[in-house]
Amino acid sequence: MKRPDKDKSPEQVSDLARRRFIKGLATAAGAAGTVAASGGAWGGSTLSDAFADFFQQHYQRMNKDEIDAVLERIERQAKRRYGVDIDCRNTPPREGVVFGYAINISKCRGYRDCVHACVEENNLAPDTQYIRVVEMDHGSLDLRHGDHYYDHDTVPVEGKYYLPMQCMQCDNPPCVKACPVEATWTEPDGIVVVDYNWCIGCRYCMAACPYQARHFNWTTPDLAPDDINPDTHYLSNRPRPRGVVEKCHFCVQRTRNGRQPACQEACPTGARVFGNLLDPDSEIRYVLKHKAVFRLKEELGTEPKFWYYRDA
Repeated sequence: MKRPDKDKSPEQVSDLARRRFIKGLATAAGAAGTVAASGGAWGGSTLSDAFADFFQQHYQRMNKDEIDAVLERIERQAKRRYGVDIDCRNTPPREGVVFGYAINISKCRGYRDCVHACVEENNLAPDTQYIRVVEMDHGSLDLRHGDHYYDHDTVPVEGKYYLPMQCMQCDNPPCVKACPVEATWTEPDGIVVVDYNWCIGCRYCMAACPYQARHFNWTTPDLAPDDINPDTHYLSNRPRPRGVVEKCHFCVQRTRNGRQPACQEACPTGARVFGNLLDPDSEIRYVLKHKAVFRLKEELGTEPKFWYYRDA
């Protein structure tokens, strides 16, 4: 398996190891102090779990037994913190599948049902949203003049159209190149994922993303038991630690099991089209073949797997 430090100089490897070691000392010290004061619980983890989280191998280097142990630990921590039994899986990509997305902006009415469905499905903190719906002036594609925070009594507003944005799952993702510890990468099914246990929270990937699609987790989500979606995946919506970067992952926990993303299912106007780009009979292939599609910031060469189109 490819080592995370394979292409780095000895000086870079030494620096990264030193930073992870310092972070580990701080984490362990904080854990020990809190455990001593509280009698055993630290953010849903015991002290032994906290150390296990830190010294865990990179996801891509773990064998099946190691991954199974990590999944059990995640489920145990969720039970301890939230009082909920979750099912954390490691469903692999399916062969012959590369996922893509398209949105018919003629049909989008700015309701934000997709945003709310994503928050509920992916166990997001209330102040974190993977999807932004931008209100735009008709005839304009200048995102600088779009309203990301519109709050009208009713939508759509005359003279406006609505442009949903989220991770574009780029074929040439600058965020992946920017990560100094390779905590993010592209899976065989085209989804750019994050190993939250490996992320050091430096936020270089956030600075590199031209779509503002990555979000730093400033707090551990304080979710009620009834708000937790127990259907989770290691690389998607399982409970995340504070201080890491997260993003849209095309609902890995759903799409790798033959379901549609939560945002697609929630759209009341049928504006969203999701599917396998390698399947010539899929709806998304029909859209790409028969509609005048475009991609945002295509001149940057990021090669998004996320298209937009309008009705003729």
